[in-house]
Amino acid sequence: MKQKVYINGIGAVTAQGIWRKEIFDEAQEICSNTALAQQPGYKELIAPAMIRRMSKGIKMGIFASQQALDNAEISQPDAVITGTGLGCLEDSEKFLKAILANDEQFLTPTNFIQSTHNTVGAQIALRLACKGYNFTYVNGAVSFESAMLDALLQLESAESSAILLGGMDEIADHTVSLLKLIDYIKPDEVHETIKESTTKGVNTSEGAVFFGLSSDLNPHTKAEIADVEIKNLVEKSAISDWTNEFLERNHSTISDIDAVVLGVNGDVEFDSYYEEFASAFTEIPQLYYKHLSGEYDTASAFGLATAVKVLDEQVVPQIISWNTIQASKIKTILVYNQYRGRDHSLVLLHHVETP
Repeated sequence: MKQKVYINGIGAVTAQGIWRKEIFDEAQEICSNTALAQQPGYKELIAPAMIRRMSKGIKMGIFASQQALDNAEISQPDAVITGTGLGCLEDSEKFLKAILANDEQFLTPTNFIQSTHNTVGAQIALRLACKGYNFTYVNGAVSFESAMLDALLQLESAESSAILLGGMDEIADHTVSLLKLIDYIKPDEVHETIKESTTKGVNTSEGAVFFGLSSDLNPHTKAEIADVEIKNLVEKSAISDWTNEFLERNHSTISDIDAVVLGVNGDVEFDSYYEEFASAFTEIPQLYYKHLSGEYDTASAFGLATAVKVLDEQVVPQIISWNTIQASKIKTILVYNQYRGRDHSLVLLHHVETP
């Protein structure tokens, strides 16, 4: 990247509650196959009459985005860029059920209008009266990283100087039941932590995580995004070469990385990809986060927030430590995520000294 890109603010609504300083001190590990996000109070941000008509995903997105803007002290972003795997899933299910129940007649448009994937980004922009660039990426488990790539390009080309970037996904009952049938989600009778997992499937969840990005370094800056890369398919044996090529492009080597963040999710069929990746980083701290966030298409946004918090505070909480290695100084973190052997992503972050 020619133009440096800084993360100045974070906001989130997750299974661990909203983003806050004590989030890892108060976190509880997810052991059930379905974990709902802890919903905050929305009345200060959204009119009560509107709250009733809004899906959970929209409300989470509005809260997390405003928290990120406040944290970064951005009053009006130049662009709103979001990523989502399945969009406002509850409204999608409600609309499809209404089609079946009413024999495709007399359908109210509200659920259809709010079921589209770009609804969250649109509602955020409407609320902020932001008339700038607004784009939503729907690209499976790299939906958030796709949005991040766009944000980096916008800042590098000076099209924008302050961007609201986020990822959001929500749980809906019927979709969860279907994913259980095909072993994408663990069975109801299985209660396993990620480290103890011996079964296929994941513990699923939902959430919204947003970031205030800027090309300007300021007292609120928490970390620098050096680069991001996504790849649909990577052979397990080629992960090391791919990682080295990514680092070489950023004038770095494996020895320059002070910690890695892994997206391990407890699916015994595919966590071996993380084992292969981590085998090159056995001498440094390895961190993980999906035991706190759960697995969903944009859970990697929570992983990015985790890495940023570690870089900013220079402390690795015990609850996110995958191995037992500690580091006195963490200047560079590499985040790796994949889902079911596809949609691989790498994000390189640097610690910054604020003015």
